[in-house]
Amino acid sequence: MPKTPIAIKPLLLALSLCLGAVACTPGAQAEPVQPSARQPAPPAPDFQGIHRWINSPPLRMSQLRGKVVLVEFWTYACINCLHVQPHVNQWHRRYAEQGLAVVGVHTPEYDYEHLSGNVQAAVKRLGIEYPVAQDNDYATWNAYGNRFWPALYLIDHDGRIVYRHYGEGDYEQTEAMIRELLAQR
Repeated sequence: MPKTPIAIKPLLLALSLCLGAVACTPGAQAEPVQPSARQPAPPAPDFQGIHRWINSPPLRMSQLRGKVVLVEFWTYACINCLHVQPHVNQWHRRYAEQGLAVVGVHTPEYDYEHLSGNVQAAVKRLGIEYPVAQDNDYATWNAYGNRFWPALYLIDHDGRIVYRHYGEGDYEQTEAMIRELLAQR
C-alpha cells in the first residue's frame, strides 16, 4: 500500500499562525526598568536606518532630550497594534503640551507593509498625528533589542529607558508611568 504524502499547505499554514501568534502577541507584559547604582537605566538608542518619516522631519533622540518620550513599535496589519493605537493617540493628545513626545516606529512584518503609500494610508486612517518612522530594515527595532508588536518604551528626561510594555493591556499602568515621568520635570 503506497504512503500518503504529508499535506504541506496545512503544515505551512499552522506554522505561520504559530509564528504570528508569537510575534504579534496579545499577552501584556509591563516591565519597569529598575536602575541601580551598579546598573543605571539604559540610554535610549537613536532612530536608525529610517526609510521615511511621516508627520515630521527626521528626528534624533538628542532633539527630544528634556521631554518624556514614548516610542511605540507597531505595524498596521497587527490586530494587537490596532487595539493599542487608540490609547497611544489619546496619550499624545492628552500629554503633548505637558512634555510627552510620542514617536511611532512602524516596523513591517509582511512585504506589503514595507510600502510607504500603505503606511501613509494607515497613519491617516488611524488618525495618527505624531511622528512615525518607517523602519523597513529593522535598524531601530534591533537597536532597541525589540522582539514584539506592539511594544512601548518610555524614556525619561535624561534619555534613559525606564519602562517597557509588550502586547496589549495595562493601559492604566502605562498612563500612570507617563504622568509620573512628566511630574519629574
